[in-house]
Order: sequence, then C-alpha cells, then structure tokens
Amino acid sequence: MAQILVRNLDEKIVMKLKTRARKRGRSLQAEARMILEQAAVEEKYTPAEARRLSDKFSRRFKRLPFPDSAELLHEDRDR
Repeated sequence: MAQILVRNLDEKIVMKLKTRARKRGRSLQAEARMILEQAAVEEKYTPAEARRLSDKFSRRFKRLPFPDSAELLHEDRDR
C-alpha cells in the first residue's frame, strides 16, 4: 500500500482530527485515511447535472403518494 506524509498541519487541525477520530472509535490514521478515501471518490456535480438529477428524482417520486408531513407532525405532537 502507498503512504503519504502531510507536513505543516496546524496543531489545531490535528487536535480536531484526533477528537473526530475518537468520537468515531478510530485512530487518527484511520480517520485521516477515511477522509482521504471519501474525498477521492466523492462525486462533484455541476449545477446543470444537479438540476438534471433533481428533475429525474422528482419525476420518479411524483407518482408515489406521500403523506402530508405537517399533518404527521401535528398528529405526533397530539400524542
């Protein structure tokens, strides 16, 4: 496996990463690896692509009946 070395990180950033790793039950190295892996595969969409996907999902779900969320909230509060 390849390795990288990141130099000159601000100590505050390192502390935040350590805190984040601890909250997730990981080592600092495992957390950094996870962040880098996610960043490497994260898909970026142009505004036009995002609009196209949004329209696609809107059309797909338009036919499905969804309950009124405000109504559900009122029911839940009345319990």
